[in-house]
Amino acid sequence: MSGSNFSRRNLLRTSALGLVAAPALAACSSNDGPGLVRQRPALTHGVAVGDPRSDGALIWARADGPSKLIVETSSSASFTDVKRFTGPLLTPDSDGTGRVRVNGLPAGQQVHYRVTLEGENGATSEPITGVFRTVPTSASDIKLQWSGDVVGQGYGINPDLGGMKIFSTMAARDPHLFLHSGDSIYADNPVKESVTLPDGRIWRNIVSEAKSAPAQTLQQFRGNYAYNLTDQNYLRFNTSVAQVVQWDDHETVNNWYPGGQVAESKKYTERSMDTLATRAWQAFHEWMPVEPKEAVDGRLYRKISYGPLLDVFVLDMRTYKDTNNANNGPDGRIFGAAQTKWLIEGLRDSKATWKIVANDLPLGLVVKDGEQPNTTAFEGPANNDPGAPSGRETEVAQVLSAIKANKVANVVWLTADVHYTAAHHYAPERAAFTDFDEFWEFVSGPLNAGAFGPNELDATFGPEAVFVHAPPVQNSSPLDAFQHFGEVLIDGKSRELTVSLCDAAGSVLFSKRLAPAGG
Repeated sequence: MSGSNFSRRNLLRTSALGLVAAPALAACSSNDGPGLVRQRPALTHGVAVGDPRSDGALIWARADGPSKLIVETSSSASFTDVKRFTGPLLTPDSDGTGRVRVNGLPAGQQVHYRVTLEGENGATSEPITGVFRTVPTSASDIKLQWSGDVVGQGYGINPDLGGMKIFSTMAARDPHLFLHSGDSIYADNPVKESVTLPDGRIWRNIVSEAKSAPAQTLQQFRGNYAYNLTDQNYLRFNTSVAQVVQWDDHETVNNWYPGGQVAESKKYTERSMDTLATRAWQAFHEWMPVEPKEAVDGRLYRKISYGPLLDVFVLDMRTYKDTNNANNGPDGRIFGAAQTKWLIEGLRDSKATWKIVANDLPLGLVVKDGEQPNTTAFEGPANNDPGAPSGRETEVAQVLSAIKANKVANVVWLTADVHYTAAHHYAPERAAFTDFDEFWEFVSGPLNAGAFGPNELDATFGPEAVFVHAPPVQNSSPLDAFQHFGEVLIDGKSRELTVSLCDAAGSVLFSKRLAPAGG
């Protein structure tokens, strides 16, 4: 098969399994001698920006073979005033992925960046360009988007729809920051060429070898990220906004928790969730724009300071929780002791006007672990007991009580996971546990997955579903109008925070404006 006839499907199958040889995008140079072709390296899956700071951000890329990562930044698209950063050598050890933190840039500014690769032979790749904003150091308008759940329930990249268009919708609204709330891949959900929906409609998928079976090997986990990054909407989105990423369960396997076993009915050859999580964790860190060394625990949970108006506390509600069938005792773990202490102290010490807590599992929604025969097995903190905090709820209660005791104002929680969008108001006058101040939790998703819900609310912390947009039929396909993202606007002058819950077309379904305490 000639290079010009190499099919997109075969290319996906090949590239999703690991490093592939670049096509001969070669250029002859007079210095090379007659007839000598210098093969150029290639960027295979676009570029991405993560965890911004006032002076820069992380820049991520993937190469098709051993090559050095080069990033240039400028204040203009013409790249007349260039700063150059040399990143690591990208090798097969990291599946060709790598990142470099660019720094020394002006605060609160749009930065143009250009990514190239330099091969071992000195040849350079075609560049990919993009933009991001550095964090402001003075009170400024902020636009943050959040959502989760990509390529779930067998709904992959549909060529009939032009791919995952929701990413283009979000990019068109020019966000400063995107919070990816987890389930960035569905490692346990294969993708087939077509899905016949209950009403007879056909959903078609672009397919790849790595997405043809549940991921168990490191290469299969890597291939799930590679698959998602063949979508042109996603690629363009990644070039235009800095991301803050976290993980949930489907990066590994549905409803995973430390020490768990995959159900025999799933027919996994590797049933240890810990083994799968180790492989999944490596692939996540290789393929996402995040640097584990910058996290508090060297893994994930961390604070992203976004100027005087906003701090984002990124949680890990997977790694440190107890078993899903133990969430009904007098004590329990959802954050773990160290993360609970960090969150309490971080919120107490934050000088930002608004404190957003990125919780990858909702606080008050009852999410049962359907993989467990035990009817008391639950995914998140809520355990369907409306009384005093028990199980994992005890750690949530510690955090909420500390927020009140420390007089921490303006805390908002953002989450995904449940595949619908909602606005929850928590108030002590409705609650069994009353030692906390009222607060809001906003739910969004999915981005490209089956839509579900709504879930029941556990009354322990007094939640009320003020708004819900969920499908009438469970596992509603993305052809229906139940794909969502959320958007937070903070006004630089009034300091007011407005949350909008949006559908895939960008229509605002619900909006809530919150005034800062004392404002």
